[in-house]
Amino acid sequence: MIDYNVLRKTGAGIFKVLAKAKDLEQAGKKILHFEIGQPYENTPEHIKQAAKDALDENFTGYVESSGIHELKEAIRDEVQNTRGFKPSLNQVLILPGANSGVYYALRAVIDNTNQEIIYPNPGFPTYGSVVSYLNAGDKAVRIKEENEFRLNPIDLEDKITINTKVIILNSPQNPTGSVMKKQEIQRIAEFAEEHNFYILSDEIYSKMIYDEEFYSCSVRDECRERTLLLDGFSKSYSMTGWRLGWIIAPEKMIDRMNLLISIGVSCTSSFIQKAGTAALKGPQDSIHENMIEYRKRRETIVKGLNEVKGFSCLTPQGAFYVFPNIIKTGMTSQECADHLLNHGIACLPGTVFGSNGEGYLRFSYATSIETIKKGIKLIKNAFE
Repeated sequence: MIDYNVLRKTGAGIFKVLAKAKDLEQAGKKILHFEIGQPYENTPEHIKQAAKDALDENFTGYVESSGIHELKEAIRDEVQNTRGFKPSLNQVLILPGANSGVYYALRAVIDNTNQEIIYPNPGFPTYGSVVSYLNAGDKAVRIKEENEFRLNPIDLEDKITINTKVIILNSPQNPTGSVMKKQEIQRIAEFAEEHNFYILSDEIYSKMIYDEEFYSCSVRDECRERTLLLDGFSKSYSMTGWRLGWIIAPEKMIDRMNLLISIGVSCTSSFIQKAGTAALKGPQDSIHENMIEYRKRRETIVKGLNEVKGFSCLTPQGAFYVFPNIIKTGMTSQECADHLLNHGIACLPGTVFGSNGEGYLRFSYATSIETIKKGIKLIKNAFE
């Protein structure tokens, strides 16, 4: 039986905070937003123009459920340029947002409720929600601050059983901004081979890394046997509202996911796929420029939070999130987030991302330096 209470708790927490913050704004209270992982920058002009051109050319009808050929070819080139291999055309599937790919991928892999899914906790809320929805065995593994919030292969190994069907990797990670080491990812890939399970590698922040080197487990089998590589356009190209993602996987899994898409949504929006093609084939300058700004914002918010009484904050290596420890404030995560919202700061309690998020908050610094500085001042005042 589906536990809808679990779904509500794990799937809606982020937008509940946003809604509460918006209600306060409607009542006249000034709120600084650090709760939503949405880039401050606008979608680049050449991407928007591609969508406008597609509309003007009346490219607005149904298209192939797996995605238009032009975009799939652009993604094949993208994977070759960034991961070092070129998947076949039949390994590529276009999605109505990368978030939906978590469900499609796990639904395609899980055959029965005896099978187990291992995923990080704290982690992206969709993981736990989909595990609950599928009635699969829940094997959440704690990621620890002492390991810089990287998933430790030793901790993961303790969760593996004969029923393990898939493990979810997310590096760079939401909510902590951690980036796994190459050797850690390789060891987990070895586990998958030894115990015959799949890896769903969520790489939506793959272009957003600061000091570490990005490594994808997909290079090991080129997504032909057990790796499912999930990525999209929302973060790197500031396209959150466009809802466009993609996945590379073994062909039999693509067939299953494609069937789900054709039944559920028919196809991903046609003209938006043209925008995605322009994103991958067009200038990439905006990504580099944005990362320069994100580095400045990261330094500002980490320094500021470490000056707040009761807070301690590691420096993230990817994405645009910080995950400060607030245990010394004497508050729970929810109490601390509520306290800050009363002082004009919208952020997320760590428990939105799983039970092991207790004692932490998540702040998105995908905003302006000015907003971050104002926010730090308000946070300091809230704890003086």
